[in-house]
Amino acid sequence: MRRIAISVAASTLTLSLAGCGMLNATGDSAAASPTRGNDITVGVLMPEKTNTRYEEFDYPIIQKKVAALTRNQGKTVYANAAAKASTQVKQMQKMIDDKVDVILLDAVDAHTIADMVKKAKDAGIPVIAYDRLAEGPIDAYVSFDNELVGEVQGRSLIEALGTADASDKVVMVNGSPTDPNAGQFKQGAMSELNGKVTIAESFDTADWSPEIAQANMTKAIDKLGKDNIAAVYSANDAMAGGIIKAFEKAGVSELPPITGQDAELSAVQRIVSGEQYMSVYKPYPGEAEAAAEMAVAKIQGKDIQFDALTRKKVDSPTEKDIPAQLVPVVSLTKSNIKSTVVADGIYKVSDICTSKYKSACAAIGLK
Repeated sequence: MRRIAISVAASTLTLSLAGCGMLNATGDSAAASPTRGNDITVGVLMPEKTNTRYEEFDYPIIQKKVAALTRNQGKTVYANAAAKASTQVKQMQKMIDDKVDVILLDAVDAHTIADMVKKAKDAGIPVIAYDRLAEGPIDAYVSFDNELVGEVQGRSLIEALGTADASDKVVMVNGSPTDPNAGQFKQGAMSELNGKVTIAESFDTADWSPEIAQANMTKAIDKLGKDNIAAVYSANDAMAGGIIKAFEKAGVSELPPITGQDAELSAVQRIVSGEQYMSVYKPYPGEAEAAAEMAVAKIQGKDIQFDALTRKKVDSPTEKDIPAQLVPVVSLTKSNIKSTVVADGIYKVSDICTSKYKSACAAIGLK
């Protein structure tokens, strides 16, 4: 079993989920279990609502998979903290008090939630960190390869610029400083951008707020000049929307390349129209289904199945050698919308190509 630190970058841009050799290691969840049967409760804690993926994709997929793995006898309970760490602490305490069997935790603040992770552990409730690596004695971690996300974004900006020049001014709009993933995205992006362009301005964005991203981008435009920004690194799609509004208010008609992440519908439409250069598509079904499989296997005592799903090891600031699965990601541009988010059933062409975008869709053969 190869041990890696969470900050180690992957060397490939895209990989097949099937190639991971893990996502189909489901076993027979209906079989007799040495720990629990199918009548289990999985608590699911999501961090915020600005990013629509958590409630539109992640949780429904987890809910459906838990039901499938338990012959519809298992159930899920859900809470979303709306980007408030204090709210999530209370939500997790309630799940502990209600004696759920296992908790899938996507932390608002990885450090603040550590005491609750320990409380759950003391209560005999396993905690699996989902999407963000929480501190404390978590039992496992499932996420995308976060540093690879940043590498993909940085590499895409360089490709968009064509022949990158060290004098090209790039503005970086990073994610929330309380989210450990944000630092990994930034580190991955810098591994591609460093020395090739000039990072003229860099901002960390509290709560991944599009409004704060817009305000910071306005500051950068005022300082650097609206025609002196070669590209913008945006850590996710919601902030990219705010960044684009800042450019529009400044009277910029020809936008520089802007990155994103999460393949939100509005971002896919902006990619079609040319407002946003790219997003990082993270195959949510793979991550969410793997999380559900890990949770059910853990509480049912299916150690072989659980080990097959967590073949890697990662370190958090408080724990070492955490069993983990890191799902690969894909760079989403105009050229592969149909083979990614459409092919995976995330969106229909009709969802993307509304009347406003029909001509742009036709121009890239999306129909």
